[in-house]
Amino acid sequence: MNRLLVTGGRRLNGTVRINGAKNSALKLMAAALLADGESVIENVPAIVDCRTMADVIEHLGATVRWDDHTLIVDTTGAGGIETPYHLVSRMRASIVVLGPLLARHGHARVAMPGGCNIGSRQIDLHLKGFERMGVAFSYEHGYLEARAPNGLEGAVIWLDFPSVGATENVLMAAVTARGTTVIENAAREPEIQDLAALLVSMGAKIQGAGTTTIEVEGTPGPFEPVRHHVVPDRIEAGTFAIAACITRGDVLLEGARAEHLEMALDKLVDAGAQIDARDDGIRVAMPERPKSVDFVTLPYPGFPTDLQPQMMALLSTARGTSIATENVFESRFMFVDELNRMGADIRTEGHHAVIRGVERLSAAPVRALDIRAGVSMVFAALSGDGVIEVA
Repeated sequence: MNRLLVTGGRRLNGTVRINGAKNSALKLMAAALLADGESVIENVPAIVDCRTMADVIEHLGATVRWDDHTLIVDTTGAGGIETPYHLVSRMRASIVVLGPLLARHGHARVAMPGGCNIGSRQIDLHLKGFERMGVAFSYEHGYLEARAPNGLEGAVIWLDFPSVGATENVLMAAVTARGTTVIENAAREPEIQDLAALLVSMGAKIQGAGTTTIEVEGTPGPFEPVRHHVVPDRIEAGTFAIAACITRGDVLLEGARAEHLEMALDKLVDAGAQIDARDDGIRVAMPERPKSVDFVTLPYPGFPTDLQPQMMALLSTARGTSIATENVFESRFMFVDELNRMGADIRTEGHHAVIRGVERLSAAPVRALDIRAGVSMVFAALSGDGVIEVA
């Protein structure tokens, strides 16, 4: 069994370079399928998900070369339309090739995705948006088959929830649709803006990315291959910011953008952190024991759900009582019992958690139930005493 042994009680001080955003890089790689030729994507994190996406687009006929953190994607002659289950099951985000495949070929056959067990993350919003654009779907043997027999048509698409994946998928399909597509209640994340910037560089006509209404004027192309630099990962930056705070440290997050983390940084300031937004990144310091803070997770620009477990680990050692409300994923409090094994005092009811801060956490073996929960365990271990095993 893989495990980490973490020795607590030490401050984190120094500089850490923030990687490119995984949630942007994956979609940029999929978008490269829209253009014939060689696109260059810089600042790609060298992680398993990005390598899996590279495998997916290679299966579709592209060639992919890595040069450190730069990815060269050559789509010349990429005519594949099917993504196999053995690849898609490794990463949910691979469903976003559906939009580029429909835009390029009018036909796609995509295995249904897997993913982390943190709640319902269905793709209904993706499918409803495509249906408004004239796509017909059938499902058999674990594969979703999508066809646009008359080509993609521009449409007004209302998303019941500002889903990032649905916004991205529809956006990539809409760039070739006849007429104008309007996405209402669109996701506003910086990753959406990054994808739109790449698509515009390719030749797409997009307005409103970063707002709740995105308008796309379809064009038949051809789209041009581009060179693009991935935005820094705001969740990684927020994670290291909280790590600095929970250890009462002082860390420079090199390359991070404060404007992508305004709500999270505001909450850290409320907890007693010192934040200095600079041209080269963000400096975060927490000189004293944190104070209690209430927070609510919401779609961007609200407090990110992907920082909720880390923030709860921080507040478990704060002065006073905090209340956390989870409004995005219904199963994201599963890790609380593990924190309580280390001496935290957290009680949950529905989508609320009451966190009564304790002076210090103590050593105990704990489990990482998902990626973010695992990070929260490591943080709790950093702030505790003794050696803590995270499995």
